[in-house]
Amino acid sequence: MPALALTPPEAARWAARAGLRLPAERHAAVTVVADHIHHVVAVLRELDFEDVPPAAAYHPVQEAHRAAV
Repeated sequence: MPALALTPPEAARWAARAGLRLPAERHAAVTVVADHIHHVVAVLRELDFEDVPPAAAYHPVQEAHRAAV
């Protein structure tokens, strides 16, 4: 599903909805960053992690340190 680009007024509306005051001169910058984050998340969603166990299943092995002094 292709996502529509966020507009500066929408970015301001979402910021206000989250309880953040966003000065008018920051609307465009926040829009660019939000669009970038959305693009990165969209790429991650396309990755196939079917055979990857969850992080909680990882247990690193402790190596025995055999250093001589």
